[in-house]
Amino acid sequence: MKNIFQPAVTSEIIERINKLTPTTTQLWGKMNVAQMLAHCNVTYEMVYDDIHPKPGPIMKFILKKLVKSKVVNEKPYPKNNQTAPQFIIKGERDFEKEKIRLINYITQTQQLGETHFDGKKSHSFGPLVKTEWNNMFYKHLDHHLAQFGA
Repeated sequence: MKNIFQPAVTSEIIERINKLTPTTTQLWGKMNVAQMLAHCNVTYEMVYDDIHPKPGPIMKFILKKLVKSKVVNEKPYPKNNQTAPQFIIKGERDFEKEKIRLINYITQTQQLGETHFDGKKSHSFGPLVKTEWNNMFYKHLDHHLAQFGA
């Protein structure tokens, strides 16, 4: 899997994001392009912003046992995969605002680097190693950019 912490990979992802327009249509799924960008921002909001409630001990245990491995491994997400409630985006979103936010989050993540993330606690899964953080970040972005042909 490509390493989102490497500047060349970050640049490639940003180039793919910049190919999107407000009228880009999805190849599968229900979200429009602005909602998809907002959806991708949720991952970074959980890292940088304290706006999503943390799961309680029982839910965190369930997430670690049943969801974590699917999120942090290298196997690509299937199309039309089930979405966690906090990642469901309802209503219209401002395409340019969400695009700028996502690019800024990706850039910030790359600048902090993999050492910053190695052993850092995730919102839902507890501590992750740098490879798990990379897989979570990269494959989610790759999945949704492919969803919109970028």
